[in-house]
This record gives sequence, structure tokens and C-alpha cells, in this order.
Amino acid sequence: MPEITGIDHVYITVSDLEKSECFYDQVLLQTLGFRKNKFALAGDPHIQYFNRHFGFALRPARVIAAHDAYSPGLHHFCLRVDSIAEVESVAAQLRAAGIAATEARLYPEYAPDYAATFFSDPDGIRLEVTNYRQERRERHDNWQ
Repeated sequence: MPEITGIDHVYITVSDLEKSECFYDQVLLQTLGFRKNKFALAGDPHIQYFNRHFGFALRPARVIAAHDAYSPGLHHFCLRVDSIAEVESVAAQLRAAGIAATEARLYPEYAPDYAATFFSDPDGIRLEVTNYRQERRERHDNWQ
């Protein structure tokens, strides 16, 4: 049986491509070290951010409506860094760039070593950066 080895890419639609590009440049390029390219698909401009593991693409929305995290669809998107110290660094960098990220802190109600920062993009899509927790490491390393 084939095994899924990761997420290849995520596409999100945005109401204002230029405004979202500025936001995601700060988050993904400046703070998290992604790379970026642009392309057109079926005449629509796209912006793709990528690292060694996956891509995150923006495309213009065809219908403008407010994002509701509690309606069917995406609730939030969580990115993972290696350590709690890196979560703290990401939160500080985002806040320094003017992005309203929460202070990084532990969330023991999720897991004893769960640290995170939360913030939203210009369309209200909720984002999170968390650490690579021990439970996830053990699951990965001891899958068999």
C-alpha cells in the first residue's frame, strides 16, 4: 500500500493578491526561509512559496466572501518548526514585522511540550506555528 510521505502543496484563494503577497512574503520568505516564484495558470496569476518539503500557493479568489473558520472548509493551517525556541523566534519576528502574532507560549492542554504562536492572514485565514513535539517525533521514529 502506498504511504503518504508529506503534503506536496496547499492552495489558498485570496481576495487581494498584492496584499496577501506582502503578508506571506513577511511570513514565509522573511521569517521561515521559503523561496518564491510566480506563474499564470488558465490566465490567473499565482504566487508559490516553497521549501524543501512542500509548496504554499496563492491564487485570486473568484468570489469575495469573508473567511469563516467555523464553516465547512479550512479551520487553520499549522506550520511546524523544530523547537520551542524557534517558535519563540518566529513569534518575535512576526510581531517585529507588524503581524499580530500571539506571544509564543506552552499549551499543556494540547500536549506537555506544545508551544505555538497564532496569527491570521489578510483574509482571516488562521495560521499557527508550533514545535516538533516529542509525541510526533516518537510516532515518526517508531512507526513500525
